[in-house]
Amino acid sequence: MGRIGAAMKKAGLDAFVLLLIGVIVLARIWPQPGVGDGAWDLPALAGYGVSLIFFFYGLKLSPEKLRSGLRNWKLHIVVQLSTFLLFPLIVLGARALFMTPQTEPTWLSIYFLAALPSTVSSSVVMVSIAGGNIPAAIFNASISSLMGIFLTPVIMTLITSTSSGDMELGPIMGKLCLQVLLPVILGLLLNKRFGAFAEKHKTRLRQMDQTVILLIVYTAFCESFENGLFDGFGAMNIVIIGVSMVMLFFIAFYLITLICNLLGFNREDRITAVFCGSKKSLIHGTVMSKVLFAHTPDIIGLMLLPLMLYHALQIIFASAIAQRMGRNTAITAN
Repeated sequence: MGRIGAAMKKAGLDAFVLLLIGVIVLARIWPQPGVGDGAWDLPALAGYGVSLIFFFYGLKLSPEKLRSGLRNWKLHIVVQLSTFLLFPLIVLGARALFMTPQTEPTWLSIYFLAALPSTVSSSVVMVSIAGGNIPAAIFNASISSLMGIFLTPVIMTLITSTSSGDMELGPIMGKLCLQVLLPVILGLLLNKRFGAFAEKHKTRLRQMDQTVILLIVYTAFCESFENGLFDGFGAMNIVIIGVSMVMLFFIAFYLITLICNLLGFNREDRITAVFCGSKKSLIHGTVMSKVLFAHTPDIIGLMLLPLMLYHALQIIFASAIAQRMGRNTAITAN
């Protein structure tokens, strides 16, 4: 448990998850600041923070490392198809279980989770602990984040009958390009000059990312509580969603393992595929929700609930699995 706890702490799960719970409780008892209007209200500040997150994300990306990671194309295809195709297909297969008007929004929130890219930091940490292909993990997690800017809204618009209404892809892509893609490109262009600075201060930049995420989560749940979206939503509903997230993680994890075995991947590439392909990014989920559901801000809290549960649970179970794989790798090496 000590090793698992250390891995969880390294992946940023400890205090951050507690703070996520804290801001949701704060939104429940004091929602007024999160539903304000004006140029400098909290929702507007959260929107500015989105662009700042992706600017520093681009600043930390090394074009040289991305180019050097292109060689293992079979592994990359498996990871990206797992992230953007396998997950949505699994959730689509379970849609029949959410066909009532009361449960359809919950299904949509899980589908939103399935459409998101992989997370960068925890994927690389888990691959490192398990003894996988670390350069390939860095490449796939980074590419997944960039592809998600385009693929996540496309995957979401494939579902036309949703509780949030039809989504118009053109305006969404325009806003994503302005708020997300442009800062990433600007950061990439400045990587050669300021990349070392970003790497040196990556801990502080991660703390800034987490602060913006907490602000987005707070404002989202303020809107949801203020509009009564969670009225009648009890602890049992959260438990059911949590159990569903655990099932989703393990179904995806073992399907990716099966695909890797069928393709004859070596141990290092198999480890990289299952950990990068089974992760979902909380950062991208929070910022994407502000764009995709901007016309219905009161439902963003519900859209983020499965993602936050998945974020916490994936770290817990992935840490345990990575520890076991790491011990097996050490035994094999000896």
